[in-house]
Amino acid sequence: MSDTPIDAGRTALLVIDMQNDFVEEGAPLEFPEGRSVIPAIQKVLEAARSRDMTVIYAAHVHRPGGADIGIHRDLYPPVAAGKALVDGERGVEIHPSLAPLPGEPVIKKHRYNSFYATDLEIILRGLGIETVVLTGMTTECCVLGTARGALERGFRSVVLKDACASCDYPDLGAGPMSAEEMHLAALRVMSLTSSQLVGTDEFLARLP
Repeated sequence: MSDTPIDAGRTALLVIDMQNDFVEEGAPLEFPEGRSVIPAIQKVLEAARSRDMTVIYAAHVHRPGGADIGIHRDLYPPVAAGKALVDGERGVEIHPSLAPLPGEPVIKKHRYNSFYATDLEIILRGLGIETVVLTGMTTECCVLGTARGALERGFRSVVLKDACASCDYPDLGAGPMSAEEMHLAALRVMSLTSSQLVGTDEFLARLP
């Protein structure tokens, strides 16, 4: 990322899937690593709001009954059982430590990519946004999917590498990966194919 100051008026901060069902201790889809990036996201939120930068949240939800679950039914048993990510229930709400302020949109999505079958692009275009700053989880699924979606729609994306988190993966045929290994692998893919990678402190230093 260059030393050029960030144009807050043409930049949106996107907080992805920092929901109770993912972040809370004991949640059905708990990723403990998600809690570790809350302080970094809080710091960025504070800076963005103080500069009137657009803040948008994305939340993964499914309708009661699961008509829109699709192949996620095979991947996530708690979702298939209707015990996680059910629209209208407390689990899909943004974690209280990162709660949206009045007027900050919460995009309801049904897939990894925050642009797919949502009105995110319409909102960004309407606000004159050119760059999206990505935070949240998981790095390899919804952050990467959203970065790719931004690329395909002509938006620049900046990934705050210490404000995103992954999780441990078992061996499903190609060997296990730790959360840190998966996080770094996803960052490398995005750095080469879609996004600029920036640390939180570096990003904040470039805000006017």
